[in-house]
Amino acid sequence: MTQISAVMTRGVRTLSPRDSVVLAAQAMDELDVGSIPICDGDRLVGIVTDRDIVLRAVARNAAIAETQLETVMSEAPCWCFMDQSTDEVMETMREAQLRRMPVVDRDHHLVGIVSLGDLAVKDDQGVVAATLEAVSEPARPRRDGAPPLGDGMDSGYEPGREAS
Repeated sequence: MTQISAVMTRGVRTLSPRDSVVLAAQAMDELDVGSIPICDGDRLVGIVTDRDIVLRAVARNAAIAETQLETVMSEAPCWCFMDQSTDEVMETMREAQLRRMPVVDRDHHLVGIVSLGDLAVKDDQGVVAATLEAVSEPARPRRDGAPPLGDGMDSGYEPGREAS
C-alpha cells in the first residue's frame, strides 16, 4: 500500500495567523494555488482558502490590509500523517469533501500537502476518480449553521445552477 509521503508535495509555503489577508492573496496568486496552510512556528493551526478570503473578509467589507489571517482562516483543518496509506487519506478526503489536505509528521509538524492531483498522477486513478466524484457533490448543510466542512472549494456548487 502506498503511503502519502510518496505522493505528497513537500516544501509547502505557509503563513502565520498574524499575516495579512493581502499577503495570503498575493502568495496564492504567485504560487497559483487556492489554499495555504497556516502555521504557528511549524505547527499547523489552520488553512486559508481563496474562498475564505472572499466570504469572510471581502464580503463582510473588512479592512483587507489590516485583516489578519486568524480572523478568516479555517481553524483545525483536516490533516493526515505522512505514513498513512493513500486509500485511508482518500477516504477522509471523500468524507470531508476535500481536494487537498495538509500532511504532518507524528510530532504534528507540517511536512507537506497532498492534493487529488498528486494522487491522480501517482496512485490508482480509479480510486482517485471515485474520490473526486464524492468531493464534488454539493456540500451538506451543517446543523450548527456553520459553513459546510471541507476546504470550501466546491461547497454548494451545483452544475447548471447560477450563483445567487
